Amino acid sequence: MAYVKTLVITGHGTNCEAESAYAASLAGSDTTDIVYFSDITAGRARLPGHNFLIFPGGFLDGDDLGAGQAGAIRWKYAKSASGEALLGQLRTFFEDGGIILGICNGFQLLVKLGLLPALNKHYFERQVTLSNNESGRYEDRWITVRANPESPCVFTRGLDLLDLPVRHGEGMVIPKDNAILSRIVTENLIALQYVSPATGQPTMEYPANPNGSPMAIAGLTDPSGRILGLMPHPEAFNDKTNHPGWTRGETPKLGVSILENGIGYLKANG
Repeated sequence: MAYVKTLVITGHGTNCEAESAYAASLAGSDTTDIVYFSDITAGRARLPGHNFLIFPGGFLDGDDLGAGQAGAIRWKYAKSASGEALLGQLRTFFEDGGIILGICNGFQLLVKLGLLPALNKHYFERQVTLSNNESGRYEDRWITVRANPESPCVFTRGLDLLDLPVRHGEGMVIPKDNAILSRIVTENLIALQYVSPATGQPTMEYPANPNGSPMAIAGLTDPSGRILGLMPHPEAFNDKTNHPGWTRGETPKLGVSILENGIGYLKANG
């Protein structure tokens, strides 16, 4: 059984790193380290040597429009103190079999880096972006998502409906063109969709779909299934008492189950 070493990246306004690290430990990670982006550039930490990488949510670069772009530019051009390109570290981490989870601002970062959806396995080539919610405002509440059983995503295998909190102002997925969207759908790279709580079916209706993403996209994966980016916060549902309906006896599956699946995949596959 493989030893799972999780690395949670923080800095530049990110503020969900402790919550994400706690969720990873709760989900079964053997070791979980929180490091600042500056720790990597200074050479105090490296991505290779770990096998689970989390880009958590929060308020990256003030959560302003284009914050994910600023983060992507840093990753694209930064080097460590020894002159090693950080993008090279990220590429090596993934090629060595690591898994990556991007939550909220972390999802923005992954799409702007071109790690999602990576059609044709064209990693680091941007194919979609994320923009302002169609509602024109920040959305902070609970929603329901459904996992796509046909998706290759290792994080969502065996899952169905999940209640998760959202807290974002920039979560609407915008593909480069309709052909990109069509291929995302046909190749089952939509890992999670917003659904109506009443019907359990994907919906474009507000408020069940909090941002207006086409095809009710709440999360995307890549062809390998080892990368997941999603706008809802699975790490924030780590105990039944987090759920607004727990005093009424509602006990839906915890959001941490997404992280448990990823860690289970690593333990089973080395």
